[in-house]
This record gives sequence, structure tokens and C-alpha cells, in this order.
Amino acid sequence: MTDPIADYLTRLRNAIKANHRVVEIPASNLKKEI
Repeated sequence: MTDPIADYLTRLRNAIKANHRVVEIPASNLKKEI
């Protein structure tokens, strides 16, 4: 994973499109601040 923010946003976008209510994303301090 070279761009953790892009990966984070892609996972969210894919989950929304698939109507998932929960998304598991590896945590990091940067992601917590977003």
C-alpha cells in the first residue's frame, strides 16, 4: 500500500457501493484524524 489515504477512501467508496454497513480498515493515527 503506497498511499494509505487513497486506500482508505477506496475501501469506503467500495463499501458504500456494495451497501455494506460496516467497513474494516486498518487503523493509523493519520486515518483517525480524518
